Amino acid sequence: MSAVAESTPVTFRAAATADVPAIVSLVESAYRGDVSKQGWTTEADFLDGQRTDPDSVADLISRSHSRVVLAERGGQLLCCCHVERLQQDGRNIGYFGMFAVDPGLQGGGVGKLVLAEAERIAKVEWNCEEMQMTVITIRDSLIAWYVRRGYVRTGVRKPFPYGDARFGIPRRDDLEFEVLAKAL
Repeated sequence: MSAVAESTPVTFRAAATADVPAIVSLVESAYRGDVSKQGWTTEADFLDGQRTDPDSVADLISRSHSRVVLAERGGQLLCCCHVERLQQDGRNIGYFGMFAVDPGLQGGGVGKLVLAEAERIAKVEWNCEEMQMTVITIRDSLIAWYVRRGYVRTGVRKPFPYGDARFGIPRRDDLEFEVLAKAL
């Protein structure tokens, strides 16, 4: 990626179908393979295979009450996430996922901006009371990052989808998710 001055403001926009290849590339670079090891969010030590694919990203873009948010600086894609409004026990709940920051930019603050924008969308635009996400339980440093931003560990566990290569090929047999939540 070409360097863009850090003094150029970060802007947000909703992804369009034309953005799918760039989103897939960003997500893969943040989580899989050697490039991902430049950053601290890599899953390359315990998952091989893909993190996402074009069809899955296009589906997220096309869903009702769903948005793939892109953070850009001077037209350069820095970060993305998916936020969606769900109904849970008669309440609007925001779901946060597919969060990826360019590995060379991790730790520079853009992730905090994108998380705040996702929370704003959920609270202000969709009237959500809470934001939830699932994080692989062995991701201690990532869970700690979310806890510092007000998320709590709920203790609710969900199984990792072993045998479904769309979510990666596990290198370990002890993977599971935990739901993290934050009141908005």
